[in-house]
Amino acid sequence: MVALAGYAAVRLVGLLALAVAAVPAGEDAWHRLTGRWDAVWYARIAEHGYGYQATLPDGAVHSDLAFFPLLPALERGLSAVLPLTAGEAGLLVSWTAALGAAWGMYAVGTLVAGRRAGVLLAVLWGGYPTAFVQSMAYTETLFTAFAAWSLYAVLRDRWILAGALCAVAGLTRPSAVALIAALGVTAVVRAVRERRAGLRMVAGVLLAPLGWLGYVVFVAVRRSSPTAYFEIQAAWGNSVDGGVALARFIWANLTGPAPLAGVGLLAALALVGWVCLLCVRQRQPLPVLVYTLTLVVVSLIGAAYFGSRPRLMMPAFPLLLPAAVALARLRDRRTALVLAPLAVASGVYGALTLLGSGPP
Repeated sequence: MVALAGYAAVRLVGLLALAVAAVPAGEDAWHRLTGRWDAVWYARIAEHGYGYQATLPDGAVHSDLAFFPLLPALERGLSAVLPLTAGEAGLLVSWTAALGAAWGMYAVGTLVAGRRAGVLLAVLWGGYPTAFVQSMAYTETLFTAFAAWSLYAVLRDRWILAGALCAVAGLTRPSAVALIAALGVTAVVRAVRERRAGLRMVAGVLLAPLGWLGYVVFVAVRRSSPTAYFEIQAAWGNSVDGGVALARFIWANLTGPAPLAGVGLLAALALVGWVCLLCVRQRQPLPVLVYTLTLVVVSLIGAAYFGSRPRLMMPAFPLLLPAAVALARLRDRRTALVLAPLAVASGVYGALTLLGSGPP
């Protein structure tokens, strides 16, 4: 399939950039993909189960219960039957899921805007600025695969399948709240318009939150506190503050020694807002639009580390649909002239980030 081949080619550029950059830096590129940042936490859960926590120098406590269970469960299962470490198993899951996600995007994009736009949507996602995470033992590709196919199922009116896929996505990342919202809002709007709610639609909506809610309840029972999950996330700096932390970060840059950095951040936010507006003007289907906008809002109103926000928005792949439609109007040669530099830039940025010290 052209979409999968194009996506894989773009990600291969990223991996080659990492391999080349790792040599003069004296770094192990493979370890950078399997054993850095959150990947270490997932591997530890896979090997030992939940129960580990780290105390930072400032006294903050980071518990592994902040991480959802599907990826470490798959890592544990694969490493038990294959000659792989947990981290390597996670990489196998991530790469396989990446192809599933690209295929799902192609399916959604084709349904909404035509086959050529569907192909370009998958390729553009592979060249996203933080797409290097798609090549790591992280959960982004796994979640996006379930999300894309759940949205496709809704668009095809297969509500039970959509709800089941959403439930599985809820065992992967907290971002599933955006997918749950998409199914719920779409069902309510349709029920109001048609003045009835079909049994399959109701069943799908009821299935949708079970994965996310089930894990929240598991943490609550384990910690004997109904708010335990949210307290753990807050300890990681992932509480919801309505965008206060983001505003303070931008203001600190604007008034600091490098105000241009603050201007750049404002420009980036303006770009995100403009793209969201394009998605609305494009009249994307309601479930796709609700999923995208909710994911963007959730990514911006949390108190998370600023550098992680582009990664948190990465599963919102319909943000790339306006660009995919625009590129679809160009001839193949001109499209290639756009995509080739994009793939290289994404690969170089990813290599520099992976070989750096900060988290993505």
